[in-house]
Amino acid sequence: MLSWLTDPFSYPFMQKAICGVALAGINCSIIGTYVVLRRMSFIGGALSHTILPGIVFAYIKGFAMVWGALGASVITAFGVGWLSSRKEIREDTAIGVVLSAMFALGVLMMSFIRSFRDFGSILFGSVLGITSQDLLFMSGVTIVVLSVVFALYKELKLSSYDPDYSKTIGINPGKIRYVLLFLIALSVVSAVQIVGALLTTALLITPAASACLIGRSVKSIMLASACIAVFSGIAGLVISYHFRISSGAAIVIVCSLIFLITWFYRTISDKLWQNKSVC
Repeated sequence: MLSWLTDPFSYPFMQKAICGVALAGINCSIIGTYVVLRRMSFIGGALSHTILPGIVFAYIKGFAMVWGALGASVITAFGVGWLSSRKEIREDTAIGVVLSAMFALGVLMMSFIRSFRDFGSILFGSVLGITSQDLLFMSGVTIVVLSVVFALYKELKLSSYDPDYSKTIGINPGKIRYVLLFLIALSVVSAVQIVGALLTTALLITPAASACLIGRSVKSIMLASACIAVFSGIAGLVISYHFRISSGAAIVIVCSLIFLITWFYRTISDKLWQNKSVC
């Protein structure tokens, strides 16, 4: 039984994969906590789909596609932030407009390319193909995410729960929102290599949603979310290795099963002890 769990990680490509899922899981789970608290789940899906034009542009110009994806996601994040700050445009409307425009631009750009071999890995992920450069990028994202969250923990927390009160003590919720959108963009790009554009939202939202059901503070939710994400990543890799299935899909399925378990536990505990979560 132990060898069944450990044998996959005797290969160098699996060792890189486990490092990748751990880094992406930490990034997405930490930022996902604020996404869930602020009810911004739709933005994660939008960012994961609007990276297409950036990736195609990078492919055409011959440089690393991760930088093209990052550029497109940052443009999307700030575009949504700017549009939703207008009183006449709601956030969900802004997301829909920007998502449609960026995705259409990506499809248009693809029509000028005869072959685009990496499209499948963009949609569904290619965790087993992670390179040392990918891990270096993910490590940089992790450092940035953890540093900003640590430095702005109070501001992020207060603006998430009570934006009006945060204004009275000198916090600018608008600026904090742009910072969060930038961190979401970074986290989404770091996760696309792991689970693909179609499933990135699940890695961003599901661990945090599970943690919200059992956490009693923002810090405990972050910790639980990170543990769930990393465990799901490792378990998904082992399952995909032995059963020859998609790694990204296996990771998301494990995340979803954990959510169902925590939801069931929360339902029972509410009836018995009338507990309340912070979400």
